[in-house]
Amino acid sequence: MQLTFLGTSSGVPTRARNVSSVALSLPQRAEVWLFDCGEATQHQLQRTPLKLSHISRIFITHLHGDHLFGVMGLLATCGLAGQGQEIHLYGPDGLAEYVRMSAELSRTTLSDTLKIHTVEAGLIHRDDEYSVTCLPLKHRITSYGYRVTERDRPGRFDVERAQALGVPPGPLFGRLKNGESIELADGRIVHGRDLNGNLIEGRSIVYCTDTTYCGNSVALSEHADALVHEATFAAEDEPLAVQSMHSTATMAARVASEARVRQLLLTHISPRYTRESAVTPDDLLAQARAIFPRTEMARDLMTYEVPRRDRSVA
Repeated sequence: MQLTFLGTSSGVPTRARNVSSVALSLPQRAEVWLFDCGEATQHQLQRTPLKLSHISRIFITHLHGDHLFGVMGLLATCGLAGQGQEIHLYGPDGLAEYVRMSAELSRTTLSDTLKIHTVEAGLIHRDDEYSVTCLPLKHRITSYGYRVTERDRPGRFDVERAQALGVPPGPLFGRLKNGESIELADGRIVHGRDLNGNLIEGRSIVYCTDTTYCGNSVALSEHADALVHEATFAAEDEPLAVQSMHSTATMAARVASEARVRQLLLTHISPRYTRESAVTPDDLLAQARAIFPRTEMARDLMTYEVPRRDRSVA
């Protein structure tokens, strides 16, 4: 699981930061999932090793333009390229209408393989390896945070021990790897749990923007391996954050601390904070680290590999 930040600015793009989008790369299945798709997201993708043809799911937090205006261009490009991959688009009520009206007015033909899902709190996707849940956040319009959870995997299968027990190689190995119990020809029962090492704990990432501090951010982020959280404002500008229903860097750190996450990654930084301004992005980072030391400031095209935990689940 690798995160690539395609846009880390709030509201409008700047020379250094594009508007919101984060890509989650799942290399073992050659898929890319996008979280938000602001203007010029497809341009940013071309500056990375990620492939447009690998995009299979797009999760939109809310219907503000800086999180949404890149969707139609990206979908149109996929259609013109004739790649034909199935794309699932998730988001709040109104997203399907936005896509339909944009396509109609621009005479854009969208692929029949585009599937649009209106999300509500709870489980919105599950397959053999991953599940995705969402919860409403606290913003001026309906906004959702998303959590991706990787399924736990069996530990190393002890082939030598299985052979010593007389298990013939083939389908029975697969069943034992999955933790099942099998019966041998002589009537003996062999349990998969006895032949696999400790479970490899699945990882989880959470994406929360746009929102001010709220209980759902904490609940969604509980024990996450990586939390991508907006930090639009500095602590001294908290009145602006409250008024616009955004977060300060300290609010993001508070969520990370209360949820006991492993790593906090700050994004959605207001253009008012530059390296030449009185308050800089480094100041926001320092404010967050004072509360939650394991914090990094995301920048455009930065990648973050979500590590596996050092411990295993017995």
